[in-house]
Amino acid sequence: MQNLQAAKFLFPSALLCIATAAATIAPTVAQENTEPLQQLTALAETTAPSSLDLELPGLDSPLPLKLKAPSVRMFPRVLASSQGEASWYGPGFFGNRTANGEVFRPGTLTAAHRSLPFGTKVRVTNLWNGRSAVVRINDRGPFHGARVIDLAHGAAHELGLISSGIARVKLEVLQ
Repeated sequence: MQNLQAAKFLFPSALLCIATAAATIAPTVAQENTEPLQQLTALAETTAPSSLDLELPGLDSPLPLKLKAPSVRMFPRVLASSQGEASWYGPGFFGNRTANGEVFRPGTLTAAHRSLPFGTKVRVTNLWNGRSAVVRINDRGPFHGARVIDLAHGAAHELGLISSGIARVKLEVLQ
């Protein structure tokens, strides 16, 4: 699919380059029969990359191809950062309500934090293995020692801390 998109974008440019090269490199050939050269130049100048009809073998009519502008992926801005110990919770709490009122479900990328507002997105990075996940705060806790975040089972699985139970993590609050 990417090759087809690249072909759609490069086709008008290639025609223009061929026409220009034919006119400059071999002026005698271009002067003898200028009609094909003029047609190629006109086609290259009038064909917009956003609406190119491409004829493919086996099709009765041209296939209209629309190009999309390349999407720019904007990464969220980090508002605050901290480090500490994370733990996880899950199976015994499935079906119960979290502190914000939603039902706690298996596999969710959510977490409990003592003070961050509900709905806050936090990128949690396991410093022991480098794996990270973006979680949404929907509960309060952890209430054990100096732990900074309590991850739902799905988030703990993403970070690879199910078997160890705890891990040293970096928290990045995202905008």
